[in-house]
Amino acid sequence: MKGYYFITDSKLSRAGNVSDVQNAVAAGVEVIQYRHKDASTAELFAEAAVLRKLCHRTLFLVNDRVDIALALPADGVHLGQEDLPFQHARKLLGRGKTIGLTVHSLAEARQAEAAGADYLGVSPIFTTQTKADAGPPGGIRLIQEIKRVVKIPVIAIGGINLANAADVVRAGADGLCAISAVVCGKDVRAEIEKYQGLFPRFETPEPRPCDGPRIQSGLPSTRQNFQTP
Repeated sequence: MKGYYFITDSKLSRAGNVSDVQNAVAAGVEVIQYRHKDASTAELFAEAAVLRKLCHRTLFLVNDRVDIALALPADGVHLGQEDLPFQHARKLLGRGKTIGLTVHSLAEARQAEAAGADYLGVSPIFTTQTKADAGPPGGIRLIQEIKRVVKIPVIAIGGINLANAADVVRAGADGLCAISAVVCGKDVRAEIEKYQGLFPRFETPEPRPCDGPRIQSGLPSTRQNFQTP
């Protein structure tokens, strides 16, 4: 797991989740996490099913909802500290599915790896307005401390933008997410590629004459159906 880690956000998105996911896949992200805190279960499942079909070679994870992940089926889930306990999620999903855990401290990171988490979402690194209950920022030092003691991938989340992303990568993060900086932009793919370029294996090649245009739309947008006013 390396590079930009994409998380959907219907409230912030300019173009809607379908367009955003299409562009994220085109940008070469390894993971798509579908997160929609305000949708009903029926709305979540319907939109997740559309997005799942776009991720043929991209890991598709559902935030929080193990039931939705099972029903699709998705490739796994991402869980917070107050969600279904890890051991129960693993029992339901099985060993073949990916389960990531959000951690806010070195102690939580140790516990998550010991429990069997596949990767860690370390959050928040900086002050963020995207997630109201994110808690106080841990800063670059938290990434460094966690990387010294765990072997599983560490994804940095919270308050990240192009002004501080390079510091996050230098601190050892295997991946990062900058939700508002990406989905609020006019060209989601181009924004993601800026962050991908911070990781050596994702250096953006020079455009070629045969390169197609940026994806602005594909499947009809479901934004109106799934976005809370």
